[in-house]
Amino acid sequence: MGPLLAIGFVAGVVTVFSPCILPVLPIIFAGGSTGSRRRSIAIVIGLVGTFSLATLFGVALLSALHLPATLLNDLGIALLVLLGIGLVVDPVGRLLERPFARLSSTPRVGASTSSGVLLGAGLGLVFAPCAGPIFAAIAAAGSKQRVSWSAVALTAAYALGVAVPLLAIALGSQRLATHWAALRTHAQAVRRASGVFILAMAALVATGAATTLATEVPSYASTVLVGPSIQAQLQRIDGEHANTFADAQRKDLASAIPNLGPAPNFTGITAWLNTPGDRPLSLASLRGKVVLVDFWTYSCINCRRSLPHVEAWYHAYHKDGLVVVGVHTPEFAFEHDTGNVAAAAGSLGVRYPIAIDNNYGTWDAYNNQYWPAEYLIDQNGDVRLTSFGEGDYAKTESDIRMLLAAGGATMLPKATDVPNTVPTVAVTPESYLGYSWLNNALNSVAQDVMTRYALPGQLPLDTLGFGGYWGVHAEQATAGSHAILRLHFEAHDVYLVLGGHGTVRVTLPGARAETVQVKGFPDLYTMFASSALRTGVLTLQVSKGVRAYDFTFG
Repeated sequence: MGPLLAIGFVAGVVTVFSPCILPVLPIIFAGGSTGSRRRSIAIVIGLVGTFSLATLFGVALLSALHLPATLLNDLGIALLVLLGIGLVVDPVGRLLERPFARLSSTPRVGASTSSGVLLGAGLGLVFAPCAGPIFAAIAAAGSKQRVSWSAVALTAAYALGVAVPLLAIALGSQRLATHWAALRTHAQAVRRASGVFILAMAALVATGAATTLATEVPSYASTVLVGPSIQAQLQRIDGEHANTFADAQRKDLASAIPNLGPAPNFTGITAWLNTPGDRPLSLASLRGKVVLVDFWTYSCINCRRSLPHVEAWYHAYHKDGLVVVGVHTPEFAFEHDTGNVAAAAGSLGVRYPIAIDNNYGTWDAYNNQYWPAEYLIDQNGDVRLTSFGEGDYAKTESDIRMLLAAGGATMLPKATDVPNTVPTVAVTPESYLGYSWLNNALNSVAQDVMTRYALPGQLPLDTLGFGGYWGVHAEQATAGSHAILRLHFEAHDVYLVLGGHGTVRVTLPGARAETVQVKGFPDLYTMFASSALRTGVLTLQVSKGVRAYDFTFG
């Protein structure tokens, strides 16, 4: 745990020197220059305190109270606006300071320690760090309500790393204000200018104009600080269990195909597809075969890109003793419908057995955490290879061939040659449309009620906006009258999971308009495809009743 805490601290320090914190730094500087040394310290304490609490417990609290996921961010913006106005307008400042009169000897919102804590609290609620897997592990633990002492310790280390340079900046601005005679002479003007600056930064955050910085910055902590041993510790913080097969594989790198231990049987499967009579399979009945267990879900673009490889292996090596079992573990509610899975499997050409893992029984038995994920099992029932996410196809096929040859196969066909379509450049991240995971929409949405939305005037890169009437629900948004979705993307391909019956009119400047027919059960539809990387603003006119779930990109 010691190295992980050190990495967490350094990641916090690195965050302060990355561009995504630019909207916060001017407020720290302005806030520190309008008060005492104690006020500077109070601002930083307020920031790291609310940031830490919101990260660890915010999602669980909002979920328990059935409140919008954006409430904490909106509250932070409101605090910044209120304190900015207090700095600009003296009567408002005195009114805001009145509740803290007994706690502070300085009766101005621009100078008191108590208002400094409030200013820091507002910043902490809108603070968007760039610490890659360090922050992701903390946030994931909090969102899953699995906050352990390890997560608390890592949060504290990260927050301390953020606090040290921010405190130096705040104290530096306060010392500058103390020693620069012009600032003392024009204290009132400085205070008002600081208030205007805080209001401007709050507007940037509220309108999403600061989002571009946060999304375009490389994850320094991911690329520089985090090695395999640290990633393993982060997995333990993120979930209740580490992936034991991944751990075992790290311990036996000397072997060409390490033995990672006995594979769990298929557990809690609610239905089977593509087996004789749809009867269940067991690993015991498959002894003597090489088994590839593929965790997938049919609307996942990452799984869709890996499916041609899995299908090619099945067709090439099935006669030589390879059995592929696709364990379908759903992400969305509609993916629990076995009929939807069967229809999607038919359209995708999946002919090997599919285990419907609606209750996550087999997922949990394998301690799995990924879509897609492959577990290669030998003829004795032991796991010999794991592969998480996309890629590593050549390695997986090579090990399949080695295990088949070890079992006596002598005339194996030549290796398959399926193109690898995994993106090699950064593209717009996955973007959900239901309020449970709505992560980059510029509109504030009303939950579970049909509402009219005004399209945002401008969309920063990697953001989207609603226009017309939409009913936004936990997992999806249902189109009403004159419904429009607008998305600013960077990718070769844009996909959208859609359900219902209707059409989507797709327009993009410089490209021919297309109309997509939506037919029934939710599935993945292509909105735009290009052989070259493209940046643009995509406009979708969605007919009434069509349900939109999730944008993904390739």
